[in-house]
Amino acid sequence: MSTLKDSDLHGKQGEHDAPGGGWQSVAATEKHFLRERVPWHGNRLMLKINQPDGGFECPSCAWPNPKDPGPAEFCENGAKAVAWEATAARTTPEFFSKHTVTELREWSDHDLEKQGRLTHPMRYNAETDKYDPVDWETALRDIGQQLNTFDPWKVELYTSGRTSNEAAFLWQLFGRMYGMTNFPDCSNMCHETTTVALPQSIGVGKATTTLEDFEHADAIFIFGQNAGTNSPRMMGHLHEAKKRGAAIITFNPLRERALVKFANPQTPRDMATNHGETISSQYHQVRIGGDIAAIQGMCKLILEADDRARENGDKPVIDHEFIEMHTDGFEAFADHCRSLSWERIERYSGLPKESLQQAANAWMASERVICCWGMGITQHIHGGDNVHQILNLLLMGGHIGRRGAGACPVRGHSNVQGDRTVGIFHRSGEKFLSKMDEVFGINCSREHGHDVSLCCEAILRDEVDAFIGMGGNFFRAIADQKRVAEHVPNLKLTVQISTKLNRSHLIHGQSAYILPALARTERDEQAGVVQKVSIEDGMCNVQGSVGQLEPASKHLKSEIAIVCDMARATLAPNPKVDWAWLCEDYARIRDRIEATQPETFPDYNRRLEEEGVFHLYIPARDRIWNTESGRAHFLFPGNVLAEDESKPNDPHFQLLTTRGHDQFNTTVYSYDDRYRDIYGTRSVLMMNPKDIEAHGFEAGNIVELSSVNEDGIERKVSGFRIIAYDMPENCLGAYYPETNDLIPIGNRDQQSGTIAGKSVPVNIRLMNTEEVEEATGRLATA
Repeated sequence: MSTLKDSDLHGKQGEHDAPGGGWQSVAATEKHFLRERVPWHGNRLMLKINQPDGGFECPSCAWPNPKDPGPAEFCENGAKAVAWEATAARTTPEFFSKHTVTELREWSDHDLEKQGRLTHPMRYNAETDKYDPVDWETALRDIGQQLNTFDPWKVELYTSGRTSNEAAFLWQLFGRMYGMTNFPDCSNMCHETTTVALPQSIGVGKATTTLEDFEHADAIFIFGQNAGTNSPRMMGHLHEAKKRGAAIITFNPLRERALVKFANPQTPRDMATNHGETISSQYHQVRIGGDIAAIQGMCKLILEADDRARENGDKPVIDHEFIEMHTDGFEAFADHCRSLSWERIERYSGLPKESLQQAANAWMASERVICCWGMGITQHIHGGDNVHQILNLLLMGGHIGRRGAGACPVRGHSNVQGDRTVGIFHRSGEKFLSKMDEVFGINCSREHGHDVSLCCEAILRDEVDAFIGMGGNFFRAIADQKRVAEHVPNLKLTVQISTKLNRSHLIHGQSAYILPALARTERDEQAGVVQKVSIEDGMCNVQGSVGQLEPASKHLKSEIAIVCDMARATLAPNPKVDWAWLCEDYARIRDRIEATQPETFPDYNRRLEEEGVFHLYIPARDRIWNTESGRAHFLFPGNVLAEDESKPNDPHFQLLTTRGHDQFNTTVYSYDDRYRDIYGTRSVLMMNPKDIEAHGFEAGNIVELSSVNEDGIERKVSGFRIIAYDMPENCLGAYYPETNDLIPIGNRDQQSGTIAGKSVPVNIRLMNTEEVEEATGRLATA
């Protein structure tokens, strides 16, 4: 067996290795514009991105814009997203006439979307197994007629985070008037855990920070978030914080390049040297699923230091005044942390006491602490408990409602938070529903509908008649993808409202439509007037967005127009809802949003026009706790370490699924992952080198992964090449969505329903030569 050399180890970042960002980032941006054949107008377009005065909001991540944005307020991956939708390529009816759906299913996700922008409405023809062009009137009439034959509770309306506030509001209005509350939402697959757990702790499900807080923080803790790939503009703020002396403490199983060192492409000094700034003061490679143990270990050390300080008459380490005035549950939590043994903490976190002491020291040395987290925290069976422990860490120091401190969940898609704010929720509260009834003269159902997991389970039971997707790539993004896809042909109707061809168009019902929509970069004219939509970012700022480009085809409709036309084709007339009138002027929609949520959106249109951007009120920033007790809560699971899904010494490995650097959600821009030194393939399995040797494998071996679960269903994917990676033992990493088939739909956070995609128990089997040849060139899910 060969011995691994240092040069074989991926993810090991040395002092002289290239940083994240820098000239490589600039070169990658230009490469993508050239590849999509938009070099000139693409670069001009980028000068309008994230600009409050007549610009458009980035269609990629939800990181907020500064108060005074610079002329180039974008990042590498935002530029990729813009180039991807501004591409010169077109997926025309001629393309569909040449390819059957069966043939297209063998194509990769990258190659499907690479065909370019959809240009015409298309309808599936079962006789030819192809999509044929259809006019809008016929398509919408048929969809409406079919919807009127179904039980509304057997219809699912999905929403992608790309959808604007205005379109999302009308989408849920349509669903409620139709007679159900089945609103599966992309947030159900990522930060739903945050949205559920945060209110339990502090009474609000959103960030308590603003960008200005990053300018004053003494320490920034980052848990399970790879900002360099998923929110690259965040790196600029971390870069500046580190330069002025803030400590940045990272907890992540994978050693991610940009969080080690980053060269800001908008900083002349960094670009001149391409050396960059060391970002993480400390980098702790916690075991997959070991976050609760790590955070409670820090809390134990902080409490012990506070006990000593009080015994010696020194200044307390924790903020007792804040705890006494604003919280409950502290003593029980403190007793729990004190009772934990270091043997258990180290075993379950995968970190030595000395490392956690270093992190605790950084917390104790700081007057202002921000905690950031991503899906490495939320996508676990105990995801909500993970979030609660982060909040406990903040509450101990009074780090909520203080400048330079707070909770910062780093959201994914650009308007995933805004969609929820305006009503995309399968279990909305009475206050919102009663206002909907009042404003629109309807009677909204109070029954809870389906989120993503419940939708998938209903499809598996053949209890869904129709699925309509507002954006996204639902049938590729979900867990248990292959099992669910096998039942989709039993649906009577599937409709996908999309900008580009993707796999969900090929997993269809008996009747199927593709409805092409305008992209956010494109000019949206209604009644001869260019329209503005609005977006809420991950820190609760609402900003307008005006498309700049000519539409990719004259046959495209805006998402708002599609919703309005579909509603008119489906619903009986309502004197209080004139869909055509609403579609003519999007300001009218914002007036209706304000009417249903006057406290959230006071003077919506005026503020959007006069201020350009405004911040939604977050009570916790003023230390107002909208909980039943009126106080913030210390919450913790008493026995989670004993039941943790990443128990050491189990015979299986723990797999985390992750994005590549040239990827946004299910959109794959290329087969390269520059930050991890992986090129030309996505069928890789990242593995600790000690595990490779201990289990008799070699780097380069091709293996099959099978999930370990209790439901007796076989789930496996094959054809993955082992690469040595700098990560904890017994932990694995592989790309999403190629490994989604390994995740049982039932493996999810029990309160939020978020799938546990960051802690998947699996076994590995070496494939023989014949199996490898058979798997070559095949999709992992085929």
